[in-house]
Amino acid sequence: MRPTDAPLDNLHGGRKGLCLVLSAPSGAGKSTLVARLRAEFPVFAYSISCTTRAPRPGEQDGVHYHFVSRETFLSRREAGFFAEWAEVHGNFYGTPKEPVEQMIARGQDILFDIDVQGALQLKQVFPQALYVFILPPSREVLEKRLRGRGTDAEDVIARRMQNALGELKQAGHFDYHIVNDDLEEAADELRAVYVAGRARASSRPGLLPGLMAQWESA
Repeated sequence: MRPTDAPLDNLHGGRKGLCLVLSAPSGAGKSTLVARLRAEFPVFAYSISCTTRAPRPGEQDGVHYHFVSRETFLSRREAGFFAEWAEVHGNFYGTPKEPVEQMIARGQDILFDIDVQGALQLKQVFPQALYVFILPPSREVLEKRLRGRGTDAEDVIARRMQNALGELKQAGHFDYHIVNDDLEEAADELRAVYVAGRARASSRPGLLPGLMAQWESA
């Protein structure tokens, strides 16, 4: 392939990576949709989070998590090191900002399967990302799905349903709403969001100048 025949994205800095951020109430089926998207697009990069909890058997530092002390985590948080962070069951978890920025610059796409709190924090740092909220078709269906798991006590189900209401109140901050009623349709819509996002002008800053340059050099 001659240089002038090469894809314009490759000739002029390449396509920038994008972040696809997914949130949903528990039981909405987000994990299933994420698994299907990853299976079709194995190009998604991983961002290794930091945590203050102890490693579990088989977990390796720098592979599964960056395991740090509570003092180190809090110091980094105050320094603006994290794109998002949360405290869960007494332990802190956070996504380092710089590695995500580096992956975007290299043209790598990143998929975040994250709670609403973390997604809204990410939006402050990466407003150009694609923010998708997965909705249940109805309150009744969501409760039926939670009960169908057969793993949660009544008080846990009640708490999850209450949390779902709070999360739905934040759904307006997301760019896309996908109702997971029919799985195939929901998966198609999520795929469409991602594929369209890859073609955004902001994701391909060198494409148009490169094309125009061919006229100038003709």
